[in-house]
Amino acid sequence: MSQVFDEMDSFDIDTCSAQVSWLSRNSFVDEALMLFREFKDKGIDLNVVSWTYGVQIVFFFSPINPEPLELPPASSASLLATNSQLQRVTKLGEGILDKPEDVCIDKNGTLYTATRDGWIKRLHRDGSWEDWRRIESDALLGLTITKHGSLIVCDAEKGLLEFGEDGVTVLASHVNDTKIRFADDGIEAPDGSLYFSIASTKFGLHDWYFDVLEAKPHGQLLKYDPALNETSIVLNGLCFANGVALFVDQDYLVVCETWNGEGKGKTEIFVDNLPGGPDNIKLAPDGSFWIALLQLTSGGLESVHSSKALKHLVATFPKLLERVKGMHTKATVVNVATDGKIIRSFDDPDGDVMSFVTSALEFEDHLYLGSLTSNFIGKLPLNGANYSSTE
Repeated sequence: MSQVFDEMDSFDIDTCSAQVSWLSRNSFVDEALMLFREFKDKGIDLNVVSWTYGVQIVFFFSPINPEPLELPPASSASLLATNSQLQRVTKLGEGILDKPEDVCIDKNGTLYTATRDGWIKRLHRDGSWEDWRRIESDALLGLTITKHGSLIVCDAEKGLLEFGEDGVTVLASHVNDTKIRFADDGIEAPDGSLYFSIASTKFGLHDWYFDVLEAKPHGQLLKYDPALNETSIVLNGLCFANGVALFVDQDYLVVCETWNGEGKGKTEIFVDNLPGGPDNIKLAPDGSFWIALLQLTSGGLESVHSSKALKHLVATFPKLLERVKGMHTKATVVNVATDGKIIRSFDDPDGDVMSFVTSALEFEDHLYLGSLTSNFIGKLPLNGANYSSTE
């Protein structure tokens, strides 16, 4: 049915549609809906408007150029019975830690963590917390201790940093004259070189979920040579490169990809088809590894990852994006043997106590757990813990 408009009517459909577009990009979904009601009050066919301007908003303003991602089902070897062991954690530093993503412990047993407010905080053996170092940053991620006792931190935006008693040094902020956009995690090699992951060369930390939705291999593995003060690319084409660790004999390096990519270089698969996207990975005292998993397919998210249209829709509306990101509530960590076999796992199936666990470090028969949604470090005793096993 055609619509008849009064030429004297001051209502401007193009202006109104532009307002809808701007409001949608700035999270004012309720206000955008009010403008659609104005369309209706003016007698405009909402079916036409909804499709015409809805498609325009979603595809024209989408910040991503996605590919559909068909995540393979978890292998039968990795399908473990869900348990609630992560709900047993002791909360260390509750209320004074702002989203502590990673944890490391030095040879004296001092625990270090980096928080979103720019602090490096230390937990001493006597149970006291120390505000040790602070920089202007809300993007501090992976940490590792060097053999000389300095603390290496990946600042997603500033690059690879070294913290010591004398202050902070930026070791690597660029590679091949290109600024590092999303440094994630690092480890020291026996020769003193530092290997660290770049989650994305396109999106930064605060837009990390755009990279997941786009599902393209923007990640890298870099090497910083302290003797030459040079940074080089070791691997390109990684899919959201995350945790980095060395095997116990230090002959092999493990890099976590959130989904399967085709990184260029001499590589082989250590473990795949995990029941979640691997985040940080830590070497355990017995030579196995602890891996924190992000639940990419929980809550019906498979349909989002497999549809380009749904990806555009989610990425275009910030409130919808935050709602989808908020569906990642389940917390899971797995213990993986050197042959890639899952030994055991710990969960908080609904994220009631721990959610979005990003790292798990074993020290003196306890797991220390970092999280991007918690205000504490979780501490889980391993002795006597009931866990799911593939045995």
